[in-house]
Amino acid sequence: MILMKNAAKNKKIIKALKLIVYDFDGVLTDNRVFVSEDGKESVFVNRSDGLAILEIKKMGIAQLILTAERNKVVKVRAKKLGIPCKNNISDKKKAFITYCKKLKISLKEAAYAGNEINDRDVMKIAGFAIAPRDAYKDIKKIAALITVSKGGEGVAREILDILKKARSS
Repeated sequence: MILMKNAAKNKKIIKALKLIVYDFDGVLTDNRVFVSEDGKESVFVNRSDGLAILEIKKMGIAQLILTAERNKVVKVRAKKLGIPCKNNISDKKKAFITYCKKLKISLKEAAYAGNEINDRDVMKIAGFAIAPRDAYKDIKKIAALITVSKGGEGVAREILDILKKARSS
């Protein structure tokens, strides 16, 4: 079962969301990386998350991958999904604020899904903070929503379901 704090208040926030920002590792992946002997890195992603991101896009909600990760696998995945990506970002809070301003979206209308301590500052200012079930414990304390899914196992899919449910009632 999904754990949502202050459900009535957050339902209104969910209905008003105009932007969803995802961390990559630990949210859209299971936080593991495979390194070959030649140094190439690979990750697992969830196809249900990919389909969910496309469906969220159809709802008119902007999306962004915002990550400290440098590996080009992030940009490759974002391109396939047709959403923008900002990678190699050391100050996620600043990048989040700048992106919201660029889209003319208030922070209250933006959700952020993160799992680790480098997501903390962004999650504190986002209108709606989301954490996968296996996120770091201090991050789950900040989150308005803790998904049933672990990172890489359908977090975006759960977000889609929550959006649909909130917007249909």
